[in-house]
Amino acid sequence: MTSASVASATMTPDNEQAERHPYKRPKDAATLLILDRTEPTPKVLMGRRHQGHVFMPGKFVFPGGRVDPTDSRTPVVGDYHPGVTAKLSLDLKGPKSKARVRALGIAAIRETYEEAGLFIGDRHDGPRSLKLGKGFEAFSELDIVPNLSPIRFIGRAITPPNRSRRFDTRFLAVDAGAVAHRLASGTGPTGELEELAWLPLDDAMQLESLPSITRQILMDLNERLVEDSQLSPETPVPFYFFRNGRFERRLL
Repeated sequence: MTSASVASATMTPDNEQAERHPYKRPKDAATLLILDRTEPTPKVLMGRRHQGHVFMPGKFVFPGGRVDPTDSRTPVVGDYHPGVTAKLSLDLKGPKSKARVRALGIAAIRETYEEAGLFIGDRHDGPRSLKLGKGFEAFSELDIVPNLSPIRFIGRAITPPNRSRRFDTRFLAVDAGAVAHRLASGTGPTGELEELAWLPLDDAMQLESLPSITRQILMDLNERLVEDSQLSPETPVPFYFFRNGRFERRLL
């Protein structure tokens, strides 16, 4: 894994000197790295944020966003691996509950549909009266239930203080085989992400319009896949946070 000193050097916050906002408590968020490993070189799905966005306009990112209150109440067909649950539960800021931890993966699945038009889940075999709640209406129409069991936890980062928006983001990963359906448009209904593309990890890391944390997570994932190709739930996960003027890294 990348050393703490290297991580700090490569994790200088974007526009750090330009932003000095009052302190805000980070909001729970999650993003999903969808990996296509049907060929020898793994690829990851990325998209460019619309230029009209206030937050990181024009940056290449993974699908994801903040957790909504209804995410904790959305049913799933399968829960996380116990090792994933345990690591996601570590060092939670604020209230601790299983529902809150589950909401992280559900938010990532919901945002992946909204931004990339991909449905992560399984087909529902029961009566065609499936109701999943707000944000999952399209899943209900197609009888697809979100599934957390194939999701793996690969990183966590908290936005530095004095930013206009702060997030406590969990970086999750899932194999492309977990995609149950894709919108024919090739993108999500919100239009938040443009230029969606499956990129080899090396190519993704070379993108110019890439947030520093996104590049770091790609570096960590690339290194991890060499020794842990199956992304074992027991593998330590890097956690990045800002302290004393620089990012620090520890393992969960």
